[in-house]
Parts: sequence; structure tokens; C-alpha cells
Amino acid sequence: MNQDDRTSPAVEVPPKLLDFKQERIRTLHFTWIAFFMTFYVWFNMAPMATTMLDSVGWLTEEHVKILLISNVALTIPARIVVGALIDRFGARVVFSGLMIVMAIPALVFVLANSFTQMLVARLVLSSVGAGFVIGIKMVAQWFPPKYIGRAEGFYAGWGNFGSAFAAMTLPWFAITVMDGWFGLGDNAWRWALGVNGFVMGAYGVMYYFLVRDVPKGEELHKAKRTEPMMVTSWGDLIQYLAWSFPLMGALGVLAWRIGKVEIEGEPVLSNGVLIGIYGILLVVYGVHVIKTLQINLPYLRAGVPEDEKYHWGSVAALNSTYFANFGAELAVVSMLPSFFENTFVPLKNSAGQPLVTATVAGIVAASFAFVNLGARPLGGYLSDRMSNRKRTMLIYMIGIAVGFLLMGFIGRWGGGVDADGLRVVVPMFDGLWWLVFAVAITIFASVFVQGAEGATFAIIPMINKRMTGQIAGMAGAYGNVGAVIYLVLFSLVDAKTFFFILAGGAALSFLVTLFLLEEPEGSFEAEFIHDAEGKLEA
Repeated sequence: MNQDDRTSPAVEVPPKLLDFKQERIRTLHFTWIAFFMTFYVWFNMAPMATTMLDSVGWLTEEHVKILLISNVALTIPARIVVGALIDRFGARVVFSGLMIVMAIPALVFVLANSFTQMLVARLVLSSVGAGFVIGIKMVAQWFPPKYIGRAEGFYAGWGNFGSAFAAMTLPWFAITVMDGWFGLGDNAWRWALGVNGFVMGAYGVMYYFLVRDVPKGEELHKAKRTEPMMVTSWGDLIQYLAWSFPLMGALGVLAWRIGKVEIEGEPVLSNGVLIGIYGILLVVYGVHVIKTLQINLPYLRAGVPEDEKYHWGSVAALNSTYFANFGAELAVVSMLPSFFENTFVPLKNSAGQPLVTATVAGIVAASFAFVNLGARPLGGYLSDRMSNRKRTMLIYMIGIAVGFLLMGFIGRWGGGVDADGLRVVVPMFDGLWWLVFAVAITIFASVFVQGAEGATFAIIPMINKRMTGQIAGMAGAYGNVGAVIYLVLFSLVDAKTFFFILAGGAALSFLVTLFLLEEPEGSFEAEFIHDAEGKLEA
């Protein structure tokens, strides 16, 4: 028996992370690298923003704000569309295609010589954030229920690290390598971003030949058409339509936020354009409703076979958990450096200089992302090891609520308002010891936030194997919806209030999960499960 045969569902061999003789382990590593690259490219602009402003004479801070907002604009619909595509065509083809196609706007962005060109390129490139959900499907097809949590957690933890690694390496690569070594001057940032876009495209070609969708001897089950999600009860149909609306609503909020930005005294989007965008989003939602009814009404009227039924309330519950954990993570990472720098202004060294400089605040914010490497796999591992996946999920959501509640007490309202009319926040206590304690509280919250992400995707592949892509796509999109809503709220309230809002969101998700989530059947099986036709279900 060769080693690859050992990955067959008929023989159970415990997965070892560095046992590259097992094909599923090789597939896991090739797949997290693909995810890592998509996130590296997706978040490659933020660390280069200051350099871009210094190098491009016509680029302004307002331009950069719009580009950063645009960077998440199409991720929400892209995750939904990609989720359906992988159920239709398989994860290998779609992941390869996404990396190759998204390399094009990545290169167009660095070659752009006008704001319009940059804006269009960044809008299209925001779709690369859909790469996450593809790997969820791929990993689920290679690991049985007993190991799915830790495998998905490892995949997602290292993939998510791509955003932090971009922040760590891109400025050095642009300044030291492209400018210092090769003397590219003002174009150094363009070459730095261009290289990682090109590498992603090249890896997209390689990925197609490095992996396959399912273990040897198994048949890849594909959906017959790319279409909305099938539901198995009339109540589930109502839930599905209701939970689909916020996906369009978040895009409307994004459009409104972009429209609030002014360049030379004029809004980027006029009221007429905004109304047009809202109208288009309503039409898109209407088409979605019609298409959903067309495929589901005959199916429900005919009577759903028992072996095809699944609990849609579990999908809704996990939408809420990813809204409250991944959405909060994206929002907190965006505001954490400024929070620490501005809150701890009163903390001075012996020379009277602020102890929390921009560099120190950046390191603190990076710690929130670094925790992801261990916390997210841990969430998946605990979901595998504990006897009840729902209970694990609930514990994590309570932990998030407590963590953000504690972060809300890092500072207190100090009296007065800032330039934006928001209440000023100062440290709750004086002294360096409180800064250290504040960082510890932040890491505590981060462990639960990112562990909950791992626990979420330890359950998703078990709800309905045939629609793992669509379910993962919808939950992933809700993570971005959370980021949009939280970031808009952050622009309206002070940091202390914002942390309380995050805690409230986690508490609300806890209640949704408590009442809607069902413990998946067979969620601790040591072997793959096959349906009556012999098709792999896991």
C-alpha cells in the first residue's frame, strides 16, 4: 500500500501536520498557502498607503480613504458567488481561477496613473477576499469529522496571517529591496505590490496541478447548476430570504459611507448616484428572491426526502457568530493602533515624551493578529476534542462578550470632546502597569475572537456536505457585513462605547446560537461517511 492510498476514507490514519507522505496533509499545506497569498494581496495596500502618498503627487488622503473602503466593497457578493461556484465546479478549479484572474487587477492597480484607474482596480481586486471560503470546501473534502475542526482552524489561521505578514514585510520590501537595492525610487511601492500580485497568479497555475478535489478513488459531487441555496422547509425558506437581505444592505451602507467622503468639497457620490446604487441593490435582491422561489417552491411542494433535510437555523446561527467574531476582528484591527496611541497620550517617559508612540501602538495591534496563528487552530481543535460542538461555540461567544466588555474598561471618559465631536477617552488608571494590563486584556479578547472563528468553521462543513461552499460563502460574507457595520458605527461613537457595542453583538450572537444552532449528527466520526449512492459526504 502506498502512502497516498492511506488517505482513502476506508483506512483511518491520524493526520500529522508534517507527514507529507499523506496526500491530505500536502493538500492542506498547498491550500493554506493559496489562502495566505490571496489575503496578502488583498491587504497589500494599507501598509503602503503612506509611501503611496509621498510618491504619487496627485494622490490625497481622501483618495486613500476611498480606496481602503473599496478594498472590501465586493468581497461580500464575491463570497456568495464563489461559494456557489465551488459547489458547481469544485474547489481546485475555482481557487486556481480566482488567483489567476485577480492577479490582473493587482497589476492594473500598480500601473494606474489616475485615481479612477486605481478605484476600479481596487474594487475588482476586493473579490480576492473570497479565497477563504474555497479552502474551507477543499479541506472539508479531505478530513473526516473527527479532525475537521483542527484542519480548518490551521488552514484559516495561517491563511489569515497573510494580512499581518503583508503589514510586516511590504514596507521593508519596497523601501529596502526595491528602492535601496534596485534604486527604483518613487516606483518602488509599485514594484513591491506588482511582485506579490504576479506571484499569486503564478501560484494559481501551480495550485491546479498540485492538488485534487477529493481523495483517490472518490467521486467529486457537484451541483448541477450554480443557483441559490436549496432549503428543506417552508420556515427555512423565509429565514433564508430574510438573512439574504443584510448582504445587500451592507453594500448600501458601504455606498453611503463612500458618498460621505468629500474631495475638494464635493462628495464622491452624489445623491442621485447613491439612489441609483440603492435601486440596483434592491433589484439584485429582488432577482435573488425570484430565483430562490423558482428552485425551492417545486422542491418543497413535492416533499423533501428525509435524507436530504438539514437544519437551516444552524446556518443562521453561524452567520451571526462570524458576524460577531470575524467582523469584530477586522474592525478592531483597523482601530486598535489609534485607540492605544490616543488613549495613552497622558502616559509619558522621564523626558516627558509619550510612551505609546505610533510604533508601539502598531506592535500592540499586531499582537491581536499574531494570536490568530494559535487561537484559530485552537478553536477548531477544542471543537474536535470537546464532546459537544455547540457548547464549544457558546463558550467562545461568551468569551468574546466578556473580552470586549473588559476592553471597554481599558479607558474612561475623560471629559471634553475631540475634533470629531466624540468623547475623549483616557486610561482608567495611571501608570505603566495599566498599559501592560490593557495589552493582556486585548490578547485575552483576541484569543476568544479568533478561536470562535475556528469553532464556527469546525461546524459549517457538517451542516450539509453538498452545499458546504454556499454555506461557507454566506457565513464568510456575514463576517464582512459585520466589519462594514462595526466600522461605520465606530465612525459615529467613541472607542469605549464601540467596545461595548462589540460586546453586545457577541452577546446577541450567543442567544441566536443558543436557540437556533443544532449539534451536527456524526460530528465526531473517525471516518468519512458515504450516502446511499456511495458518494463522499464526510
